Amino acid sequence: MVLKEGKNHHTYKVLSIHIEPQLERRLEALGLTEGSLIMILNNGKKGALTARFRGTRFALGKRIADNIEIGEVWTDGKND
Repeated sequence: MVLKEGKNHHTYKVLSIHIEPQLERRLEALGLTEGSLIMILNNGKKGALTARFRGTRFALGKRIADNIEIGEVWTDGKND
């Protein structure tokens, strides 16, 4: 699944980023790397997606969010 398909207030693990190298390096500098956790704060399906990773809130455009592959993070039930 790609980031743009994620649900609000859910946490996901970044599996891969498929975007031009310059932008990928910029995302890495911000802390968005393969294996990092990202929480979707607001995904209105139109325009920018708001997410939190590494303790900071970011707005990501649709083109970027469509090129970040994510997977669900399963909990052991203790955090519910």
